[in-house]
Amino acid sequence: MAEKMKTTKNKNSVSAFLNSIEDEQKRKDSKELLKIFKEVTKMKPYMWGDAIIGFGDYEYSRKDGSKHGFFRTGFSPRKQNLTVYIMPSLSTYAAELKKIGKHKTSVACLYFNKLTDIDVSILKKMIKASLVEMKKRYG
Repeated sequence: MAEKMKTTKNKNSVSAFLNSIEDEQKRKDSKELLKIFKEVTKMKPYMWGDAIIGFGDYEYSRKDGSKHGFFRTGFSPRKQNLTVYIMPSLSTYAAELKKIGKHKTSVACLYFNKLTDIDVSILKKMIKASLVEMKKRYG
């Protein structure tokens, strides 16, 4: 039996979630990220799980043949840092990552402490480029 995804799209309020962020700087940065993502994606934000704001969605198949939905791009104000999800991965953004500012990465996650740590214009280009790639791969 296929494992059920824990992070799924839901109807929880994005605004209520952002307003519940205790850390003032993280709350302000998250509200600014929401504006940035809305501007770049032209998509409506949705909560995915309890703490991720996702834009767009797509369906993919796992090795076991099960199909799952996930967001195309998004962000999460985690306790340690702000996390931006650049799908399908950050592997093609080496040049941008050298110039974006103070950050860390994993496969598809860009981590930074506050918005002023990074160059927002580069972030916008990366979000836009990732959406183009996702459209090529998943329609």
